[in-house]
Formats: sequence, structure tokens, C-alpha cells
Amino acid sequence: MERQLHQTYRAGTGELTAVRNRVLRNTYWLLAISMVPTILGAWLGVQFNFSFFQGSPFIGFMIFMAVAFGFFYAIEKNKNSGLGVALLLAFTFFMGLMLSRIIGHVLGYANGASLVMTAFGGTAAIFGVMATVATVSKRDFSGMGKWLFAGVLVIIAAYVANIFLQIPALYLAISVIAIAIFSAYILYDVQQVINGGETNYVTATLSIYLDVYNIFSHLLALLGIAGGERE
Repeated sequence: MERQLHQTYRAGTGELTAVRNRVLRNTYWLLAISMVPTILGAWLGVQFNFSFFQGSPFIGFMIFMAVAFGFFYAIEKNKNSGLGVALLLAFTFFMGLMLSRIIGHVLGYANGASLVMTAFGGTAAIFGVMATVATVSKRDFSGMGKWLFAGVLVIIAAYVANIFLQIPALYLAISVIAIAIFSAYILYDVQQVINGGETNYVTATLSIYLDVYNIFSHLLALLGIAGGERE
């Protein structure tokens, strides 16, 4: 009887591990695919000088948040169907458009292309390290969730305040803190999949995509401020 129970337990554990590995694998594949519409959106945005922020930065920010949360709701509602994947890819295209403003600004420097590639390489390195730690570490990072979310709220509040204050030092501080918070979020989000806390790869991809996106955009901003060379 004990042997049979043990075999049943092992079979169940093996099945759960296989499911988690499949979700993680699908998440990584979809994350890689999501980079294509992001790059396309960024390229088109640079070509056509796209920006929500030209007229009024605050109104532009509010429009962006409304569109983004609309996508979040639609993706979550359809996460178990192919429509959820399509909506996620549409969202990453939109985020590419939003990224085009900072990319266009950095490309205006003599070493702009090099700065973009450095930001990309730095983001890839951070993701690789954090995802590896989340995979091999025995430590439970689930308790970080509420603190990281609180940190994101602080960043948003500081960003909105700086729209009006226009303090360069505050912008730098926001970028540094954002990189730290979203790097930690990679630990949290990847481990959520590994531990079975997140079983839907569309939702998992959206979470990790936002982590990577924010790291890249803030790292690029820092590199542009610190290392941009005028022609």
C-alpha cells in the first residue's frame, strides 16, 4: 500500500514538473516572439516620430495608462485562447511605439546606435542572471511580490510628479530604482512559473515582458544621459 502511494505521489509530482516546464518553455518562446512586434513598433515610431507626449506629457501619460490597462484586461480575459496571444503581440507592438521616443532621442547622439546595443546587451545579461537565479535557487521569492508592487506605485507617483517638477536628478533616481525593482521582479515572476504559482504562459509572458521592457527603457535612458556624445 505504501509503495503504491509512493508511486502515485512520484507520478503526480512528475506530471506537475512537466506542466511547469512546459509553461516556462512556452513563456520563453512567446517572450522571444514578442520582441519582433516590439522592434517593428519601435522602428515605425522612430520613422514617423510617434509620441503621445508631445502636446501634454501628463495627458499623454494618462492615455498611455488607459490603453495599457485596456490591453491588460483584454489579455487576461482571453489568456486561454489564441486571441490572448494575438492581443499580447498587439500590446508589444504598442509598447514598441511607446519606446520609439527614447530610442529616437538616443539615436540622435553620435554614438546612439552603440548605446542602444549596450542597453540591449545589459538587459539580456540582467534577464539571464535573474532567470538563472530564480531557476536554481532554493530560496522562496514569493514574499517579494507586495513590496515590489509598492515600489512600482512609488515609481509611477514619482514619474507623474516629475512631469511637473522636471528635476533631472529625480529622473535619474527613478531610472536606477526602476532597474533594481524590475530586475527583482524577474526573480519573482520566473519563480512563480517554476513553483506553479502561475500556470498560464500568456499571463507569465506579459509579466516578464513588462520586466524586461522597463529594464531596457530605463537603462537606455541612463546610458543616453551619462554616455551620449553630441555630433
